[in-house]
Amino acid sequence: MSLASKYDSKKSEEKWYQYWMENDFFSSVPDERESYTIVIPPPNVTGVLHMGHMLNNTIQDVLIRRARLKGYNACWVPGTDHASIATEAKVVKKLKEQGIDKNDLTREEFLKHAWDWTDEYGGIILEQLKKLGASCDWSRTKFTLDDDMSASVIKVFIDLYNKGLIYRGYRMVNWDPEAKTTLSDEEVIYEERNGHLYHLKYQIKGSEDFVSIATTRPETILGDTAICVHPEDERYTSLVGKTVIVPIVNREIPVIADEYVDMEFGTGALKITPAHDENDKKIGETHHLEVIDIFNEDATLNSFGLHYVGKDRFAVRKEISQELEEKGFLIKKEDHVHKVGTSERTKAVIEPRLSDQWFLKMEDLAQPAIDAVRNDIVELLPPKFKSTYFHWMENVRDWNISRQLMWGQRIPAYYFGDGKEDFVVASSVEEAVTLSRKRTNNNNLQPEDLRQENDVLDTWFSSWLWPISVFNGVLEPNNEEINYYYPTRDLVTGPDILFFWVARMIVAGYELRGEKPFDKVYLTGLVRDKQRRKMSKSLGNSPDALKLIEEYGADGVRVGLLLSAAAGNDIMFDEKLCQQGKGFVNKIYSAYTGLIDKWEVDKSLEQPLHAAQGIAWYKSRFNKVLEEIEDHYSKYRISDVLMSSYKLIYDDFCGWLLEIVKPEYQKPIDAKTIAQVIELFEDNLRLIHPFTPFISEELWQAIIDRKPEDALCVNSWPEVGEVDDQILTDFELVQDVIAGIRTVRKEKQIAFKNEIELKTINNENLSLEYNSLIQKMGNVSNVEVINEQLAGAASYRVKSNEYFIPLEGNIDVAAELEKLEAELKRAKGFLIGVQKKLGNERFVSNAPDAVVAIEKKKEADALAKIDTIEASMKALK
Repeated sequence: MSLASKYDSKKSEEKWYQYWMENDFFSSVPDERESYTIVIPPPNVTGVLHMGHMLNNTIQDVLIRRARLKGYNACWVPGTDHASIATEAKVVKKLKEQGIDKNDLTREEFLKHAWDWTDEYGGIILEQLKKLGASCDWSRTKFTLDDDMSASVIKVFIDLYNKGLIYRGYRMVNWDPEAKTTLSDEEVIYEERNGHLYHLKYQIKGSEDFVSIATTRPETILGDTAICVHPEDERYTSLVGKTVIVPIVNREIPVIADEYVDMEFGTGALKITPAHDENDKKIGETHHLEVIDIFNEDATLNSFGLHYVGKDRFAVRKEISQELEEKGFLIKKEDHVHKVGTSERTKAVIEPRLSDQWFLKMEDLAQPAIDAVRNDIVELLPPKFKSTYFHWMENVRDWNISRQLMWGQRIPAYYFGDGKEDFVVASSVEEAVTLSRKRTNNNNLQPEDLRQENDVLDTWFSSWLWPISVFNGVLEPNNEEINYYYPTRDLVTGPDILFFWVARMIVAGYELRGEKPFDKVYLTGLVRDKQRRKMSKSLGNSPDALKLIEEYGADGVRVGLLLSAAAGNDIMFDEKLCQQGKGFVNKIYSAYTGLIDKWEVDKSLEQPLHAAQGIAWYKSRFNKVLEEIEDHYSKYRISDVLMSSYKLIYDDFCGWLLEIVKPEYQKPIDAKTIAQVIELFEDNLRLIHPFTPFISEELWQAIIDRKPEDALCVNSWPEVGEVDDQILTDFELVQDVIAGIRTVRKEKQIAFKNEIELKTINNENLSLEYNSLIQKMGNVSNVEVINEQLAGAASYRVKSNEYFIPLEGNIDVAAELEKLEAELKRAKGFLIGVQKKLGNERFVSNAPDAVVAIEKKKEADALAKIDTIEASMKALK
């Protein structure tokens, strides 16, 4: 296959991805081989490709492509997550644009709109991943709301409920007033924000005195039901049992005592609002306080809001603080920085709210997952994340699994009465009728007499089953696929969902199958900009992923991302890295098209000694680096693998080997050398294929016409061969000798076309067989071993060897001496100035040690320079 002189990444990517797909190279079915399985962290169905996805999926593709080459039955399962909150928000927004209010729709009508939206916009990200080169088994693509996936979720819910692990309870939850749903603790992001601390006074009933309290939320006084002090606080002992008047509300509330109060904090007196604070709720339960919820579900004030009914909480905060000040209840208002909980999805400020919700008991379920990570049955990479994992899991709280949404798996609970316990859990309404009849002893109950729970399950309650459910391991626990592919091999994800998803999958694995879901968890860092800021749309610092691919090619972007992507460490993304990746791709391409493919072959020629030596060296060098690469892979040091491969191909193969074997201008190359070079080039392509799949396949197919089964994508990984340490040591010295020749040519302005002589004192006993190689690479007429230093020559050392290049005939000796004389004069003048300063006792005594050390280094450098110049002058005379 002939190639253009310039690499066209777009054309290559379209051609080869289609070729791989047409030949079904990414698909997997169980067979006699060992499986190597990765399940994709399912991106939101609403999502589009961003830098985090690019990094995460490139790493997965590297691992899966290498596994394919290593002979494993590689299976990478793709899919998307229905993302209840995010998707419902998108659909609601679209409906608003059409003049439709979600609340005016039935559940069925809303879900039709949601599915229409998903069918039109969902899954875009999977198509974008193909542009990146992701070699997923697309025939296995799953969606968390697929019928079988939903059936799996419902079955697990029912089983856990029947085990007594799921319960319904009235609890304080995190409420998102924008999405109008509860959130788990892990979905709340705490941000430091500037606010105010309001100092208020509550009049003591029957007295002119008052109690002062401080609050950041003056609007919540409308729900106050007590003032609480410490029982041993002498300032307030006489007030316990009395009542105070809530400002504006004029409601009497008791002064109570509880050891929860910190006497040293603030005024030592707390306002208690049981409906709007977790700790207040606990105090309220202990002291049997009234619970007054002042908010509607959208965080506007309800009927307890007096003249603020219907107004937003933040508007009320501003207005009520003014009213408090006007009526003399505000003692002072001061600036205050505090942490505010916000919704991970909508960014709305969270409200603590009492609500009936569904919970999963986590304490006992967590223990096998804790043990698995502690004993490295499941390895976290890097291990530094273990402490975070244990902190979460050892302090785990019951998981709030219900959400007040329509998009998602509807909780399979059916109510047959108005009481909180008047429900059954069943897989169908028919089963629910049967169970309800037994509970009520009423055989006349019909399906229409039951009301199914409106809440849906938390999206994570779907995705925690992902490694099992994608192989139908919930509905058919012993099917062939789950037994073959599970446990999966590696999971690649971000540390931000270590608890959300990773820990819960481990919990599910042990609870449902009694074993781990994966062997290793590779935790990537966050992609940040050069200023270390997290990439986000709001900051405008997140580049368009597809435009990067268009500009630098998929291979270039993959290389750019992974050059600095050490596991667990954040990546300071710089577009220059993609330019470097593109440069690497072009280097490989031009190595083939500009050199290897261009050389004319003469089968009658013998292989030159220097070519044989170069090839022998590169074979050993390749095998040595391959050993390092295998070690890096075993430790999941993916960026180190890439860097080792990059240097091997860019420096050793392109920079040295091709230059060594390159025939003279317009002369042919021998058949043996070209065959060996192509074989080594193919090994390079195998090595780099996981990182640069498109360029490697393009060049692999260009070398000779190949059958589909011989495509690089499904070929084999190179085997580590013999390493000749002696040739590697010798060659390192030879490279330094050649580098020295090039340095002298540059410094003395001797053109490469001018042949020179090289004389050496060979203290290292370097084999004279390398002379032809040195002559080829340095354009040296002959290499002569001598026993003493040579005058009239430029010299340099390599280890204990000394090398001399006679200058007569190559340079103007008189002009060179004149130039060196001038340099010597300048160096000596500089030395005098430095030594004068060092000879000044006042300077040496008073100057900082670091400054004196700098001057002494200047002196040493100047003396060394003078010695070098004088030696050069001596050699010329």
